[in-house]
Amino acid sequence: MFSGIVERTAEVVGIRTDRQNKDFTLRADFAQELKIDQSIAHNGVCLTVVGIEGDTYTVTAMKETLDRSNLGLLKVGDLVNLERSMKPDALLDGHIVQGHVDQTARCTAKEDADGSWYFTFEYEPQGGGLCTVEKGSVAVNGVSLTVCDSKAGSFRVAIIPYTMEHTNFCRLETGSVVNLEFDIVGKYIARLMEQYR
Repeated sequence: MFSGIVERTAEVVGIRTDRQNKDFTLRADFAQELKIDQSIAHNGVCLTVVGIEGDTYTVTAMKETLDRSNLGLLKVGDLVNLERSMKPDALLDGHIVQGHVDQTARCTAKEDADGSWYFTFEYEPQGGGLCTVEKGSVAVNGVSLTVCDSKAGSFRVAIIPYTMEHTNFCRLETGSVVNLEFDIVGKYIARLMEQYR
C-alpha cells in the first residue's frame, strides 16, 4: 500500500524487452537500500524489484501493466515518480493508494496560476467507480492530489511549486499521458451499488 506522497524521481537508464514484458532499469540514490522482491510504485504502478546493481535497480512490467499504464511509453532519460510502500506505523499524508493503475489520461491544459499550476486531464469514462468527485482524491502518476472541476471524463488539479520540483509534473505538457488510480473507497461503493440495484 502507498500514500501517493512521491519520495523522489528516478531516471530510466535502460529498457529491455523480453517477449511481452519490459524490464526497466532506473538510477536511484536509494538503490542500495532496496532488496529483491520489494514493491515500489513507479508513476503509481506497483512493481517488484528483480535486480540491483550499484546505484541502479531493475523492475519488470508485464503486458497487462504496459497496456493499462503509461509505462510502455517510457524512454531512456525519462523521469519516473517513485514511492516505496508504506510502513504500518507511517503517517498517511496522502490517501490510500494501492499501486493498481486503473487507466491513463491525457493532459489537455497546463495553466500558470501565479506561482502554482493547474493541470487538466481527460480520460475515457468506464464506469465502476472510475471517476472523480469534487474535492476527492485521485493519484496522477502516483501523486496524491485533490480534484477540482470534476466532470464526466475530465478533472483539474492544482500543483504547488514543491510538487512541481520534486515529481515528474515538471516535464508534463499538453498531450502528456499519465496514469490514474481512482479512489479505492469510491470504487467499492460503486460496485456495491451495482450489486444491490
